Amino acid sequence: MAGRVVRSCVQTALKTVNSVLGLAGMAVILYALWMLRAWFREVAELHHHHPVPWFIYTFIGLGVFMCLLTCSGHIAAETANSHCLSCYMIFVFFIVILEGAITIDIFLNSNWEEDFPDDPSGKFEEFKDFVRSNSEMCEWIGLSVVAAQVLSIILGMVLRALGPDRECDYDSDDDPSVPARLPLLRNQSQHGINYAEHILPQSSDSWSVRILDKANK
Repeated sequence: MAGRVVRSCVQTALKTVNSVLGLAGMAVILYALWMLRAWFREVAELHHHHPVPWFIYTFIGLGVFMCLLTCSGHIAAETANSHCLSCYMIFVFFIVILEGAITIDIFLNSNWEEDFPDDPSGKFEEFKDFVRSNSEMCEWIGLSVVAAQVLSIILGMVLRALGPDRECDYDSDDDPSVPARLPLLRNQSQHGINYAEHILPQSSDSWSVRILDKANK
């Protein structure tokens, strides 16, 4: 009983932390759609055909990936399947490593902007200005997302160690509403034996009566 309560608490905590990643993914998608709408509006005003900036596609892909990862995390938390949890933790760990590599490159490399493709539209510069002007808020959001990712990996490891809930199978066996199959078969076999025992003496008595009647005649 205690193991089931602990497992349920870990599953609820993992779903809650996983929801934070899903909200972050949806926020990234909405921001990318807003930038895409602004980009098409500017292109329509200038009457020029330019390709969509690369970072807009990057934001959309990152947001979709985080939403799909959130769905898989909810499934893994609900089923507590070891394979699903392992795949979920591997993908989350991959995102954490990627975010750490980008952060280290930005802080240690003074020419980090050269590592990204050119953006003739200027939207990337607008995004950097927004981050600089709201640096404290962006730092808190980034730390919250990273903390949620690390905590989801830890909770996934704990849930994987606990394993799925196997007590339901034993409870179903002990449930009095479920008929026992083996005693039923035994009862049927016993009824068959008793039926045969009742039939055989009657048949032998009838044969003996017939033999005695023939002898008397």
